[in-house]
Amino acid sequence: MFTRAIVLGMLATMAAPAAAQDPELPPPPKLRELCSERPGLATAVCIVDPGHLQVELGLADWTLDRTSAQREDRIDLGDVLLRYGLGKTTELQLGWTAYSHVRTLDRADGSVAIDQGVGDVTIGLKQNLRHPAEGKIGFAMSVLPFVTLPTGHDGVSDGTWSAGLVLPMSYKIDDTVAIALSPEVDASANESGDGRHLAYGAAMGFQVEVAQGMRLSPEVQIVRDDDPDDSRTMASASLSFDVRVKKRTQVDLQAVAGLNDNTPDIRLLCGVTHKF
Repeated sequence: MFTRAIVLGMLATMAAPAAAQDPELPPPPKLRELCSERPGLATAVCIVDPGHLQVELGLADWTLDRTSAQREDRIDLGDVLLRYGLGKTTELQLGWTAYSHVRTLDRADGSVAIDQGVGDVTIGLKQNLRHPAEGKIGFAMSVLPFVTLPTGHDGVSDGTWSAGLVLPMSYKIDDTVAIALSPEVDASANESGDGRHLAYGAAMGFQVEVAQGMRLSPEVQIVRDDDPDDSRTMASASLSFDVRVKKRTQVDLQAVAGLNDNTPDIRLLCGVTHKF
């Protein structure tokens, strides 16, 4: 019985390559061009190929926020977004930050407070509503509902669940220029960590292919946050650059500047994307 099992296993192994090379079988479907949600303020419309996993990893992310009362430096390492294609127009998303370090300096007495640990988990489902054929000029749109769960450490976590809805849209003008727009509305976690409030806004920008596989994206974003303890409007501008180093691999850089006193002064980040 044991010998028979070995022989059958060897025959199955030998038959597999032969079947794969059968000229009568249809060729595997061509993969879509790599499309990452990073870098940038706007959310990408595209969907990952069915049955494929795309990993988008933020290697380092530093944010500086200075006020008259304090200075806050935040560093996020290992900010990962997993995107899996469930179908031709649907993908599942899972986001998580492996490590966050927040250092707050009180200008009044010089004291320093440090919070660190793992971040919260975000789960989303993106559904494509309209998309022209790949490479074609035209309008595209998706919908992305998501929920964030308070799985992180104290001082790093939001402290309670939150949820939101993004409507990523884009219009490809020609082979090198596209416009991106991402309106969003959230039930955002209160600063106190107890309860939720309304937050809404939009990010808009241009995506310009400056060379084959190289893209430059200037963007702006305005967000209204109605937190009961600190209601404010935030405005920022961003410039990001990404390079497709291989057919399924991209590296990126991004710089974000705050445009008013309610917005963090500066944010610098870099990362990599790979589709499996």
